Amino acid sequence: MNTSTPRVNPDTTGTRRRARSALPALAALAALSTVAAPAAVAAERPSATTSAYVPAPIRWGACEAIPPLPEPSPRAQCGTVEVPVDWSEPEGPKTVVHVARHRATDPARRIGVLMANPGGPGDSGVDDVLYADDPVSGYEPDLLQRFDMVGFDPRGVARSRGAECDESLLDAIPDRPRDAAEFRRLRTRNAKLARSCLERSGPLAAHMDGESVARDMDAIRAAVGERRISFLGHSYGTFLGERYARLFPERLRALALDSAMDPDRPGAERYLKDGSVTLDNTLKKLARWCARTTSCALNGKDLTAVTDELFARADAGTLREPGPQGPTRRKVDADRLSGFLTGHLSGWTPKDTARQLKALHTGRGEVRWLEGAADPVARLVLCRDFDLRIKDHAEYRAIRERVAKAAPHVRYNAQALDTVLGCQGWTVPPKPRPARAEGELPPVLVVNARYDVATPLPGARRMARSFPEASLHTEDTVGHWLYMRGGSNVPRQLIDTYLKGRTD
Repeated sequence: MNTSTPRVNPDTTGTRRRARSALPALAALAALSTVAAPAAVAAERPSATTSAYVPAPIRWGACEAIPPLPEPSPRAQCGTVEVPVDWSEPEGPKTVVHVARHRATDPARRIGVLMANPGGPGDSGVDDVLYADDPVSGYEPDLLQRFDMVGFDPRGVARSRGAECDESLLDAIPDRPRDAAEFRRLRTRNAKLARSCLERSGPLAAHMDGESVARDMDAIRAAVGERRISFLGHSYGTFLGERYARLFPERLRALALDSAMDPDRPGAERYLKDGSVTLDNTLKKLARWCARTTSCALNGKDLTAVTDELFARADAGTLREPGPQGPTRRKVDADRLSGFLTGHLSGWTPKDTARQLKALHTGRGEVRWLEGAADPVARLVLCRDFDLRIKDHAEYRAIRERVAKAAPHVRYNAQALDTVLGCQGWTVPPKPRPARAEGELPPVLVVNARYDVATPLPGARRMARSFPEASLHTEDTVGHWLYMRGGSNVPRQLIDTYLKGRTD
């Protein structure tokens, strides 16, 4: 597998400034070791909006950090909640969800529970709470005074009985299928990878979707003894918040969604197009910055025209990696160039990105190729929540051509294409969007960057429109996960004010 393009999930560009732990996959519960055949999970049972299942109260205890993270806050407490693997069978096999709580520091002014999820799929919500009072990456003291912060590691993730797949199969999966034969091989080998997840993780692997996690969230609510919760979701965490709102509207006091996912189960073309057009617009923003900034390495040149020329040379097979003395013999193809643009534009370091584009253009200098690794566990979530299936290579080629026409200066968003291709041939089928339960929702707050390569603004607009009453605040900036990032403090202040100001 070509790892030159960034193999990242929706949250890669939005991780906290403190280091997150790289948690090893844990073995699945022995009781869940039975292999679920792909055919067995194809037929979905209707989903009830309520369940008779009542979790036991959480027995809180001390929290332990996972190296290399430091010791957690002394106010943090940890525990577990047992939930059904398949919520349509509440008396069936169970799995364990790990939970953390940071008690309100001013009990007399306590509002209630603020549950948060940092997204991923795959990031640890437990870690989010263990360091809630961190002065750099934590929450504001006033928010910690008013709320019990509650976080959890979603089912199959981190401490919550991690799902496991045979990652040795990844290298055999075609990276960018060039013809019908490679597209068929992509589907076949993705299916083999999915079967390995089912074999190693048991039935849990077929139930890691957002609806199941939202039901886990309500079990956590019940286990901490709260009638209602407030929720703050970031990136994929916004998808969980939307699912919770659909299922349990009257159990929400407030809902704040930062860097919002598209809630409407977009198809492959829309998913890829939204991300690619956003990336193309971000390149144009870089070009405008360069035109007015004399320190830009390409000042005085049309940066988008330079990029167009780089793609033309890549198509012709004449683009080479730069070196200290001039071009090397290593070719750079168009896919690698799209991967370069995706990785560097999403992080928004304009001076450095322009310098590297000049190095590619002149052949002299240095370029950093952002490498990453595919995450099969993320596919267990995303390929279940979205329907990204493509019929065959002809349809795939047509989609790529239409997307490239819409985003001509970048061709495509490599991060979005990785997700789309990762779902081709996946044997655990997409899960229908649950029906909206009856009940009154609070007004919802959505915040998003105009140039968010990971969760594009069109998806955030659809997220806001999916609620009876919602406001969307747009930051005219490049970024993802606005609450915890540097730069403008406006999103953080808006979210904090909204969460504290909602009345019961």
